[in-house]
Amino acid sequence: MNVVHGNFRFTETKIPGVLLVDTKYYGDDRGGFMETWRQDALDASGVPYRFVQANQSISSRGVLRGLHLQKCYPQVKLVRVVLGEVFDVAVDLRPHSPTYGQWVGVRLSGENRRQLLIPRGLAHGFQVLSERAVFAYQCDEYYHPEDEGGVRFDDPDIGICWPLPEAPRLSAKDALLPSFQTFSSQLNEERP
Repeated sequence: MNVVHGNFRFTETKIPGVLLVDTKYYGDDRGGFMETWRQDALDASGVPYRFVQANQSISSRGVLRGLHLQKCYPQVKLVRVVLGEVFDVAVDLRPHSPTYGQWVGVRLSGENRRQLLIPRGLAHGFQVLSERAVFAYQCDEYYHPEDEGGVRFDDPDIGICWPLPEAPRLSAKDALLPSFQTFSSQLNEERP
């Protein structure tokens, strides 16, 4: 898929449904302007999502957030970086997907203004590459703290190549996330 609608270009990655979103930027000597989201552009491009919540985080270099998802109330996420740079990753955790267990990663920054659209059933995370990063995202489902799930950022079965060589700064919760195999087993047990 490579669809252009207005100021937006949607390009499919190697994982079906994960779209790289490029937006036209208008700049001059005063600064710049860009649209970050338009429902009609999503609709016209065959992207059937409606967002209900917007979030923002601020992190310093080396912070790694993820790999997160909601299990019973899965979220579509449209993610971008307002300031700074991150390496953003989506991991396919949809059991019947041909790309199950595979990942895709892209650099998102305030300068390249790229966005990543991540469908339901994928875990998401990012590592901050700049001194600070302001990360913003929209979701098509409300956040349910009791529904959190995810997998370890360094799981060898997934094999993500994080760009920073030093050990990441993790939250206590992220340090306790299960392996891919454990997560997959738990998911199979929870299914009727």
